[in-house]
Amino acid sequence: MRYRHPDRDQIRVDGVLSALGHPVRLAAVRVLDAGGEHNCSSVLVELGITAKSTMTHHWRVLRESGVIFQEPSGRENLLTLRRDDLDARYPGLLDAVLAGARTDEAGS
Repeated sequence: MRYRHPDRDQIRVDGVLSALGHPVRLAAVRVLDAGGEHNCSSVLVELGITAKSTMTHHWRVLRESGVIFQEPSGRENLLTLRRDDLDARYPGLLDAVLAGARTDEAGS
């Protein structure tokens, strides 16, 4: 199975902000921001989510908005943050959103 990913020039700010506007998706992006490829299971463990099916919708929203690459690898999917594409389209946006999430977390 191959997933559809938007090209860099097809990424839209409203889709990115909508995708990042959900707390679970934002938490997943924070995990992926560490860099490299992550398999779905490792992200779920870090988020404390036990059912893979819980994240299916969230992965699709992140993928279709252009926030992540999701590639099949055996029985897993490998996830990568599309930081280069997001930074090229909207310089500083991802950093601002992630810094805001860290500030919110520190204040709670």
